[in-house]
Amino acid sequence: MERLSQLDLSLAIENRKEYNARLKELQLELLHYQYLIKDLPRTLILVFEGPDAAGKGGGIKRMTQKLDPRYLKVWSTVKPTEEEKAHHYLWRFWNRLPRQGHGAIFDRSWYGRVLVERVEKFASGEEWKRAFREINELEQTLADGGAIILKYYLHISKKEQLRRFRSRAADPYKHWKISDEDWRNRRKWDRHNEAAEEMFARTDQQHAPWHLIEAENKRHARVKSLEILIARLRKELGPL
Repeated sequence: MERLSQLDLSLAIENRKEYNARLKELQLELLHYQYLIKDLPRTLILVFEGPDAAGKGGGIKRMTQKLDPRYLKVWSTVKPTEEEKAHHYLWRFWNRLPRQGHGAIFDRSWYGRVLVERVEKFASGEEWKRAFREINELEQTLADGGAIILKYYLHISKKEQLRRFRSRAADPYKHWKISDEDWRNRRKWDRHNEAAEEMFARTDQQHAPWHLIEAENKRHARVKSLEILIARLRKELGPL
């Protein structure tokens, strides 16, 4: 069953005061868990995927803005360097995994192999099909070693993406957020969604689940992402 089409993109938090209060409450609880994790043989690994302009960066910013940066690293995944291309595609991510007691957030991740690299044919059919097994084995290895893994896919409508693209293009302070590549990717909207659906079906694991987030309303997406993370930490580490 297609999961993206089942999302209710009308979900929203309209009241700013309510949003700010809930956000602050969740951020404080997350900070307490961060200090709990730093003294444990555990790591926290978060993956953010989704269409361009879905709000991944803004969601990560709100998730991390009250945390201790000494125990957390955010990685924004861009085009691989020549050195990275000369290695297995997982090599550059393996080198960015957190040490015990620390966390890492990936703004786009190893899932690029079965998403953009698949759609744009940067990876052959044999390569991206094999990647499902490789990624599942990687995440199983990390979970066995004490990693708490959560994977988010923030989704918006094609209409909302266009609105955000135009807003970025018109704002001189946000020009860096939009590129010709973003416009090209938009023309392959359906192919990207098809790739995402297969990704969910083949890599949604109990120890590393996918959480699909309705991101048409940014406040809703930010709060829901934090609530999911806090619920997982309570389950793994117990209540504070």
